[in-house]
Amino acid sequence: MQTTTFSELRNHAKKYFDEVEKGETIQILRHGKPVAMLIPVRSGANFRWKRIKPLQINGISLSKAILDERREP
Repeated sequence: MQTTTFSELRNHAKKYFDEVEKGETIQILRHGKPVAMLIPVRSGANFRWKRIKPLQINGISLSKAILDERREP
């Protein structure tokens, strides 16, 4: 497992994402304390958020309902 600072990750993100793609795990430090882990995604992972259907109100799209509500005084 590699360790890097937040600033180093921000300045050299491609390098670290390339390492994660190769299977490396990277611990990110901020002010010397661990704040996050960059870990590779499991092969074949199927993310639930991609399967969620858009929210609708019967007969009208949600975005139209929100825009209509915003226009009301």
